[in-house]
Amino acid sequence: MSIKVKKRNYLKKKKIKEIKNELKDYGKLLQNKKNVEILETTDNSFILVDGEPYIIIIDGKPFPTLKAALANEIKGKTVTVDMGAIKFVSNGADIMSPGIVDSDKGVEKGDIVLIVDETHKKPLAIGITLISGEEMIKNDFGKAIETKHYVGDDIWNFEL
Repeated sequence: MSIKVKKRNYLKKKKIKEIKNELKDYGKLLQNKKNVEILETTDNSFILVDGEPYIIIIDGKPFPTLKAALANEIKGKTVTVDMGAIKFVSNGADIMSPGIVDSDKGVEKGDIVLIVDETHKKPLAIGITLISGEEMIKNDFGKAIETKHYVGDDIWNFEL
């Protein structure tokens, strides 16, 4: 599947502020940036920061892209998965509680989190929590995070 560009415009300061507020911890990606554009495609929209796709809008909500996480070493809420989960995460699977070994303090249901591997702490995916961080670590069954973007998906491979 390829992503087709429909429209590209610069964003107004008011809209940038709204997106920063929605991104919460990840809003720093838009801090003091001069060239912020919205790129509308056939599937999702991207927020370009200096020409790079740093944020994607999925179901009306902004998410940082993994490329932004890698390029900026962003600090946000993270959840760590064991090495056995990597194969599944990199194929787009949702994150299950048994594969989670750690979670940042204060991770609540509905938070945007960065999923990292246990050994290298490299970002593997971005998702929305379905339960709190404490529950993720404590539970030995069930889905904990809905994956929205992962290494190797169309968003990861998107280039202008």
